[in-house]
Amino acid sequence: MTRFHRLPLVSALSVAAALLAACGTTTDLADKKAPVETRQPAADANANANATPQSKVATVELSARDAAAAAAAKARTVYFDFDSYVVKDEYKPVIDANGKFLTLDKAARLTAEGHTDERGGREYNLALGQKRAEAVVKALKVMGATDGQVEAVSFGKERPADPGHDEAAWAKNRRVELKDK
Repeated sequence: MTRFHRLPLVSALSVAAALLAACGTTTDLADKKAPVETRQPAADANANANATPQSKVATVELSARDAAAAAAAKARTVYFDFDSYVVKDEYKPVIDANGKFLTLDKAARLTAEGHTDERGGREYNLALGQKRAEAVVKALKVMGATDGQVEAVSFGKERPADPGHDEAAWAKNRRVELKDK
């Protein structure tokens, strides 16, 4: 190897030795604490940026009595078949809602108004309307209503819901309406 060829090799070894010497520091790291940055959370601006949007609608909680009153107010009519005073199963929700309302509010009072269609005599229709009203009152008492809360009244054929003279009108007139006293 000539002297001319040794010069780059010596230079490269010198640079490598200098780099290794730089890595071998004698500084004691145990005395130095790692810098810790303490930050206070930003004001509401940052907090709201990460939070989910809040609804502006106020929640309304109904008491059990109010919920029962609302349910009872929606359904207040029970319809009957021709010449019958049997409360059909399809009207059980009407009885349940009103019975629950009367159970939760002992001060509430209802009138069960029995009605019939125009067929039949006056006395017969008054008696049939009374039996329909009493059937609904009995069903409400099974649900927890007391004697003083519900009164049965018959109007017979005197207050038709539909003044027509066909089966569709008569079906609407064979009913018991629950009304507030």
